[in-house]
Parts: sequence; C-alpha cells; structure tokens
Amino acid sequence: MDDDGVRMRSSDSEREKVAEVVRVAMGEGRLTLDEGEERLVRTYASRYRDELTALTRDLPAQSPRPPATRRSMSPSPQRPATRRSMSPSPRRPATRRSMSRHTVRVMIAGGVLTALWAASGAHFFWPAIPLTFLVAGLIRHARYGRYEFRPHAVPR
Repeated sequence: MDDDGVRMRSSDSEREKVAEVVRVAMGEGRLTLDEGEERLVRTYASRYRDELTALTRDLPAQSPRPPATRRSMSPSPQRPATRRSMSPSPRRPATRRSMSRHTVRVMIAGGVLTALWAASGAHFFWPAIPLTFLVAGLIRHARYGRYEFRPHAVPR
C-alpha cells in the first residue's frame, strides 16, 4: 500500500523483474521447482505492487543479470581464438610477408588452372573467370590489409 492507503497497480515490466529474481533464485537452489513455479504463477497473476514485494521478500536483493552473448567458435580448428584475434581492432596494413604468401598462392592456383585448361583442349580460356576473383582478392588484400576474425553477438 502507498502512504495514502491506495494500492498501486503493477506493470508488466515490474512483473518481469520479479519473475527474473524468482528464476535466478530457482537456478541458485534457493527455491525448489515447485516453490518457484508457484511464485511465478502468482507473479504473473498479481495486479498490485504489494503482492509482488511479498513474493521476493525472503530472497536476497539481486541485480538483474546482463543478457548472455554467445561467442562464435574459434576461426579455425588449428588456430585457437586468442584475445587479440577476437578484439575489434582497426584495419591493419598488409605486411610484405602476408602479401608475398598470397601472391604465391594465386600464382600457383593460376598455373594449375592454366595447366588444366591446356590439358583439356578447350578453345575458350575458362581459367580467366576464377583467376579474376583470385586477383581481385589479392588486390583487396593489398589495398585494405589483413582481415581479422571478429565475433558478433548472436540475437536470441
């Protein structure tokens, strides 16, 4: 009851906060499943604020937990996720070593594709299509630098 003796109605958000406190208490083992379910039913059926305070009076005051965010798995099975690889960092310039490795890989792929074309005897130079994408990736690597794995929160 209020100071004037008038009961205040509870809102949906107030009921949700109390329900969260009850759920946390159930998860911590402070309430049994039956007690928790009974309190949740009474929480959602309550109309007034004083009914809500009676449901959590014997529970410790808790701050609501922040929503859990899921992290993505590591970028590859061989390379575990590290703090550095998971932190959002500004764009890093391409190093000479990473560019030379990328260039060599594109050249090897181009050589293999050209050898396959020559062996097939096709009239149209079909390796031009995949080579276009490989070279575009190489140019993008040189221009924008190295890409990093950046996890994101998965919506619930």
